[in-house]
Amino acid sequence: MNASNGSAETLGIGQVAARTGLSVHALRFYEREGILAAPVRREGGGRRRYTRGDVEWLNLCIVLRASGMPIPEIRRYTELARTGPGTEPDRLALLRVHERRVLDRIAELHRSLDIVRHKVAVYEDHLDQQSAHGS
Repeated sequence: MNASNGSAETLGIGQVAARTGLSVHALRFYEREGILAAPVRREGGGRRRYTRGDVEWLNLCIVLRASGMPIPEIRRYTELARTGPGTEPDRLALLRVHERRVLDRIAELHRSLDIVRHKVAVYEDHLDQQSAHGS
């Protein structure tokens, strides 16, 4: 697993921000937190240069974060991936724990949606009854 292998084309931090939806600040934060699979290359003047592989890895991290995975767990997953072969059981275990949390969250959201839908139906019925009596 070498996320820096991509095309020879490299992107600046602004371009990566546009492609990922992350702010420049968030990209720098991810880099400081050790969440990037490979060190970001620097060009003259210290400007960051990202590869297509870096962007793909960031997009995976964005999905993990959006699904509720804490930053320390994303960092741990990154460390395992960076280490390479032999860490697959640990990566799988980490993802299975997260999968369970996501499924629990989805179930909770379904319960919440059921309550919201019930309240919507109550108000729709109430307004329909008012409308019928007002006509």
